Amino acid sequence: MAGSTGTRSRPSNEPRRVLLLTGASRGIGHATVKRFSAAGWRVITVSRQPFPEQCPWEMGPEDHIQLDLTDPAATELAVKEIQARLAPDNGLLHALVNNAAISPKGPGGSRLGSLEMDLEGWLRVFRVNFFAPVLLARGLVEPLQRAKGSVVNVTSIAGSRVHPFAGVAYSTSKAALAGLTREMASDFAPLGIRVNAISPGEIDTSILSPGTEKIVREQIPMRRLGRPEEVAQAIYFLCTEASSYVNGAELHINGGQHV
Repeated sequence: MAGSTGTRSRPSNEPRRVLLLTGASRGIGHATVKRFSAAGWRVITVSRQPFPEQCPWEMGPEDHIQLDLTDPAATELAVKEIQARLAPDNGLLHALVNNAAISPKGPGGSRLGSLEMDLEGWLRVFRVNFFAPVLLARGLVEPLQRAKGSVVNVTSIAGSRVHPFAGVAYSTSKAALAGLTREMASDFAPLGIRVNAISPGEIDTSILSPGTEKIVREQIPMRRLGRPEEVAQAIYFLCTEASSYVNGAELHINGGQHV
């Protein structure tokens, strides 16, 4: 198991580090869990789905919180549960990774633009993609401060350009999250907490849209999709001492698609 291997890699005299990750059930989130577990971190996962039994990390079911991030009241209640779960680790939270996101589609999987997206759709997307990171970071600021921890917000290449598949609410929520990252970096740094973002491009996951191969062929200089584990490595970098003077950055992980 990846989790037990990671525990052996951590020196016995070092305190256990703790990650809280939203959107952990697949793709980038799943790869991030495995990367941190392999380094000996305790990983607390948050997802609207129950814990998947096939997941390989140690203590997974005990450290999973099922939560619908479209419900702000439930999210604020979950913060209290998370704080209670941090007690065995001296109330420390070393990293918060806001990865969960939703992107509604129209009939037949069509893109929802500004003429099609209804108000309730806008609200649902922003509650998950933008307001949940605000509520979690603000609610967990004390355990993050005690650990001199890091926050990583997962934005998207769709936040800086019109994307052929990403809908308008998803894209604008990611643009807002990039702006929020800068604001949080300024507000949280005096407390000893670094805040950064990663901006993935086309990553090889189960949610790729038909036609992605055309983007790879025509827009990505490296001429391939990114791998979830490559994104997880970047997240890990931003949560460790290797990036100790990186704050307020948005790291592009897209094979040069943004250039």
